[in-house]
Amino acid sequence: MTYLQIEELTKSYGDRMLFADVTFGIDEGDKIGIVAKNGTGKSTLLRIIAGREDADSGSVVARNGLRIGYLEQKPAFKGNPTVAEAALDSDDPVAAVVREYEAASASGDAARIQEASHAMDTAGAWNYEDRLRQLLGQLHITDLNACVDTLSGGQRKRVALAAVIMREPELIILDEPTNHLDIEVIEWIESYLKRSRVTLLMVTHDRYFLDRVCNRIIEIDNRTIYTYDGNYDYYLRRRAERIEAMTAELDKVRNTLRREQEWMSRQPQARAGKAKYRIDAFYELKDRQRNGIRPEKDVSLDVKASYIGSKIFEAEHISKAFGDKVILRDFSYTFARYEKVGLIGANGVGKSTFIKLLQGIVPIDSGHWDVGQTVRFGYYSQDGIQFDSSKKVIDAITEIAEEIDTGEARLSPMQFLNRFLFTPADQQKYIHTLSGGELCRLHLAVVLMRQPNFLILDEPTNDLDIVTLGILEEYLAEFKGCLIVVSHDRYFLDNIVDHLFVMEGDGEVRDFPGTYSEYAEWHRRYLAEQARAQSEAKAVPQRPKAERKPRMSFRERKEFEALSAEIEALNAEKDDLEAKFNSGDTLDDAATLAARYQEIKDLLDEKEMRWLELSELE
Repeated sequence: MTYLQIEELTKSYGDRMLFADVTFGIDEGDKIGIVAKNGTGKSTLLRIIAGREDADSGSVVARNGLRIGYLEQKPAFKGNPTVAEAALDSDDPVAAVVREYEAASASGDAARIQEASHAMDTAGAWNYEDRLRQLLGQLHITDLNACVDTLSGGQRKRVALAAVIMREPELIILDEPTNHLDIEVIEWIESYLKRSRVTLLMVTHDRYFLDRVCNRIIEIDNRTIYTYDGNYDYYLRRRAERIEAMTAELDKVRNTLRREQEWMSRQPQARAGKAKYRIDAFYELKDRQRNGIRPEKDVSLDVKASYIGSKIFEAEHISKAFGDKVILRDFSYTFARYEKVGLIGANGVGKSTFIKLLQGIVPIDSGHWDVGQTVRFGYYSQDGIQFDSSKKVIDAITEIAEEIDTGEARLSPMQFLNRFLFTPADQQKYIHTLSGGELCRLHLAVVLMRQPNFLILDEPTNDLDIVTLGILEEYLAEFKGCLIVVSHDRYFLDNIVDHLFVMEGDGEVRDFPGTYSEYAEWHRRYLAEQARAQSEAKAVPQRPKAERKPRMSFRERKEFEALSAEIEALNAEKDDLEAKFNSGDTLDDAATLAARYQEIKDLLDEKEMRWLELSELE
């Protein structure tokens, strides 16, 4: 079933064309990833499809009644809602009842709570509220009464994602859903989307996410789209074939054009009487070379690291805390030459603080850093570059250096910026007008122009496109210096780091010798062993404790009563189906009835198990 049909969409800003005559369909069950370089209109295309922006021409036709959920790259909320209000920002009357119950609970007003509880009973909203709490818990949001304005960017994105999921859309549109999220949450979202039957259209630079979730990839290249029916790995193979074919065709056009140019350059009298079609064909070839086949330039990171000696630096018994929050506790480590370390951990555990401590940007409480004399840090900060935004790009770079030594050549600021895809026109832009991707490239240029030999990168992948990410990975893999990188991009970490610092909280740092994927596998086995050990411990007979038996809460009492009614109804339906099966009559919808019978049995198993758990609290 076709959910959405996009026909001949064209969009431009001034004289800059993003894409032209884009046409494709979205069918039920599709999970589509859109990939392209920064600035080619990925987010704009999503906004047009979601109805948030108009195209210059073309149409987006949705199936009647299609429920669409849209997650913006930077979610915005009306007013200053609480987490519960933002996650339930819906016209659903049940959601309104739940919002009032959460507000009543936060107020502490007994009369209001009683009235709200009665409304929850009447609307049958207890399961809805439980589902909200469970979803937010899986997204690591526990305080439903916190104001959204007080949350970090990553927390706000998680609340916005919960709001999208709670509306139960048939089509979800996601714009960079993994930005600013920690790896554990990314993996939960990835797992949810893989097992969900929802149809999906998304933009992301997370290559594992694309590979594991998507069954179609749409690439925007040179204002045109190319569709690949497969995951990201399949797309890479087919794209390489397409580029190879384009290159071969371009070579053929150039060779033909060279011969025709010689013919056209002869004296007019030598061409007298020649066929007009050949002259027309010449100009057509020139148009094809100029407008048709034009492989785009890539960022060039050909900058050598300065010499680094055998002594890098040592961390000796470093400790740091902010009140009760411990970042590091007696951390010691000796860094080796050319070492590449990935730094991972949950959001808020102190990763960015760790690398600021290392550089002396944030003072330590105790301990000592011993830094080698040849070490030259290059710091790519998650906070971005600290430039005067009213300056032009070229002026900002020229203020730093009139000449840049790349280790192999000495370049002017204009030549150096050109390597980072800033054309002469782009270099005249004011910094405040740059896109997120352009700011990232400028930030990277500023870091590398100083020829650092110890790179410290804090979330460098957030606003870089997939092509540039691949180039950065190749550069870092060959980088003749040391590297510490904070990243939630698992593919990026797997490709470049030798080992990981895992910040586990409360100041503890685990040194894991391997890639992120190897750590994830080890961690899964570790958790399984812990769960098995706890299960075995519970199986050992314990002396009964003279503790008061827990009682049912109000909500559990309501759930228990509802379960009893549901189990009775399901058993009745099961008996009716068994009677039909045993009647000997021909059933036209036998397959449907058999599927429903199995579904009822599964539901009964689940609900009876929960009923037994609650009955023990009676």
